[in-house]
Amino acid sequence: MEAKAINRYISTSPRKMRLVIDMIRGKSVDEALHILHFSPKHASKVAEKALRSAVSNLQNQEGGGRLETEQMTVKSVTVDVGMTMKRISPAPMGRAFRIRKRSHHLTMVVAANEGAVAAAKTKPARKEEPVKKGVPEKKAAKKEEKKEEKKKEKKEEKKAERAPVKEERPAKKEAGKKTT
Repeated sequence: MEAKAINRYISTSPRKMRLVIDMIRGKSVDEALHILHFSPKHASKVAEKALRSAVSNLQNQEGGGRLETEQMTVKSVTVDVGMTMKRISPAPMGRAFRIRKRSHHLTMVVAANEGAVAAAKTKPARKEEPVKKGVPEKKAAKKEEKKEEKKKEKKEEKKAERAPVKEERPAKKEAGKKTT
């Protein structure tokens, strides 16, 4: 079993990508992912994304869902030249230099090991537990009510802290007036 992932119009030069791809060609997928993840080159991030896509494509095929990355190998990887955008840069004495912004297409093919496919087919599928109706929903509703009550209590406490405390002051006696 094998699966393919194609990434087109990647905006780095094909020469830079080939340096990264030569490190992983023919290796196990698990090892290739580690190499790409810890490589300092920018092209390794794009290659890692394409490799993960190819692995996902293989797992989504019929019977491939139970395969692990240790049971897969990078069968082939090709870096093809894409379109080249031509730009002009000003040069001295009224001249212009041409800048070529290169791109490439990356094609990765991942294959499952022979023994792994047979083992994956005989492996029993995971059993799903039946969902109990009503009980989890009631518990979830009670938890939400408790959370709302706590939020209300906290809001009230904050309001109480913010509110200025008004102390009653004794009334001032006005001068010149007699009280009887």
